[in-house]
Amino acid sequence: MKNKGMNRRDFLKTCAASTAALGAFGSSRELLSAGKVVHDAKGLPTVILGKTGLVVPRIGIGCGSRFCAVQDPEKSIEILTYALDHGFYYWDTAHDYGTDKVVSEERLGLVLKTRRKEVVLSTKIQKRTYDEGMRHLEESLKRLQTDKLDLLKIHNISTLEEVERIGAKDGVLKVLLKARDEKTTRFIGFSGHMSAEVMKAMVNRYDFDTMLIALNHYAERKGDMERDAIPAAAQKKMGVMIIKAIRPRETIKTVTPEQLIRYALSLPLVHAAVIGTDSVDVIKSNIEILKNFKTMDAEEMKKIRAELNPFFEHKSLPWMQPGYRDGGLA
Repeated sequence: MKNKGMNRRDFLKTCAASTAALGAFGSSRELLSAGKVVHDAKGLPTVILGKTGLVVPRIGIGCGSRFCAVQDPEKSIEILTYALDHGFYYWDTAHDYGTDKVVSEERLGLVLKTRRKEVVLSTKIQKRTYDEGMRHLEESLKRLQTDKLDLLKIHNISTLEEVERIGAKDGVLKVLLKARDEKTTRFIGFSGHMSAEVMKAMVNRYDFDTMLIALNHYAERKGDMERDAIPAAAQKKMGVMIIKAIRPRETIKTVTPEQLIRYALSLPLVHAAVIGTDSVDVIKSNIEILKNFKTMDAEEMKKIRAELNPFFEHKSLPWMQPGYRDGGLA
């Protein structure tokens, strides 16, 4: 299907507005609730996450498959503590992130039970009905050892049928709206991996605060994430965050994680990237990327896109197959 997208004038206006927002970096220390909540980026670059007004580091801590591969709970605590102590206070997890032995939310809870006020916390619900979604939200809060979230998202919207289903009378959207009304969460959003068409439909049909989108998840794609879905979200002043930015490393060896992260953060309408984190070394590397960050110029970005073309056509990776459910990837 051909994407209509935005006309040139609207696109330029959106780019200008987003660039202004990105230029007006938030302070590295955000005080909320009369000084009771402290978010400290330790000097790392931060950005205002769209209309939420949240000030977040430009890289978030992804707590999906890579994080869940860490078997030792003490090692998980070490990773999360190091991240927080060095300015990475945006943490992204989901109810369904985990393995037989590791549950992502439970691992986060081990740190959040004493440091909740220092973290911008986001989790996601995979279920599509109100009853199942409410049950999972309650489980998530218990695991995370908190009664408050900063962001609650509907996880991995893949089809137009799901777009309709979540907004039904008994759909999961009501869980998010109730949680926001009752101040269980401050903001609401959604995530997706496969279809720009579906992501744009979510943006246009409902009123969400944020979109978490897989930048390089292109097998069997519908539409263009960069040029269609992301501009649509930016036009509604939503916070836009990227996941799977470094996934091309699975098949393309000529690009580095550093290049891929720089590419994602150089897109003018993207606020931040959530990076899967399985070691302190990953955090140290991301510190260096942010401290030395320079926006890629158009020629450098064009070169990266050309290098990624084989990845976009690659269909053998299981997580790129139609119908794959992202229960443990970040």
